[in-house]
Amino acid sequence: MTFLPRGGAASRHSRRAAATIGAVSAGLLVLSACDKPTPIATLTLGKDSVNTEAECYDDLDQAEVQKCVKEKPSETIELPAGETLRVGVDPEVSETGWSLWIDGQPATPQYKKTYYTFPNAGDLFSAQQGQAPQKSLTISVVEQNKEGTEFKGVWNFTLKNPDA
Repeated sequence: MTFLPRGGAASRHSRRAAATIGAVSAGLLVLSACDKPTPIATLTLGKDSVNTEAECYDDLDQAEVQKCVKEKPSETIELPAGETLRVGVDPEVSETGWSLWIDGQPATPQYKKTYYTFPNAGDLFSAQQGQAPQKSLTISVVEQNKEGTEFKGVWNFTLKNPDA
């Protein structure tokens, strides 16, 4: 017959198991308190691309959208003249629909695709008659329904004009 002293091997195993269960439970509690990441929008120019999560996301009203499209973008990419701009969104964004806004103003119709190509996007910097070309602009991907009455998300990027 084997006697295990108090606090012996069996007790150590129980404590380890309890500690493991406690750590797993605490980890799950912390994860459940985290916000789910927002969908991603991506801009691609040639071999360069940048992506970001939404500046604002989840049932936005018109005033919130106007505020969000003015937020400073975290990602910047250069857009030379004659270059093709490619915009990609997560499938859930394409289900709702999205459009591009330039410097806070709607600029395209709604798209229901995960990917859209804009040839000669460098023309976005074209100068108005008598004015110098813009050095940069903010392009926003705005998730919205076709009527433009319901908004869900805004992703902002800075496009720099290397030719200005």
